[in-house]
Amino acid sequence: MAGAPPLWIPERGEIIFINHSPAVGDEIPDTHPMLVASTRAFNDQTGLVIGLPMTHSGRHEDNLFAFKIQNRNGTTPPNPSYVLGHQPKSFDWRKRDGRPHSWGKGYVAEVDQALAIVDQICRPPI
Repeated sequence: MAGAPPLWIPERGEIIFINHSPAVGDEIPDTHPMLVASTRAFNDQTGLVIGLPMTHSGRHEDNLFAFKIQNRNGTTPPNPSYVLGHQPKSFDWRKRDGRPHSWGKGYVAEVDQALAIVDQICRPPI
């Protein structure tokens, strides 16, 4: 008799779907992809996930705080995808229906790029 499949827990560098609502103003609403910045251990122990929302909205083409991200698993969306470095989020991934995205894992360099944007926004000039 096979054991139960391992419980899925978001990992750093993974792209997941998560419900961003409620949202106000320029925040992304509804269920959207998110690039996970926090570690699997943190996500497991706290039930929270810290990450950066992603969108296909072309209005971010010239956004200095967003960058294009490419899918590494061979499928290409019809529109470019952008990681929004200026909107870091912390969500309860279990209560907000967090689940794996088809793009999968391994986007650690992109996490570093997003965190550099957050650092640029939050760190005062020397």
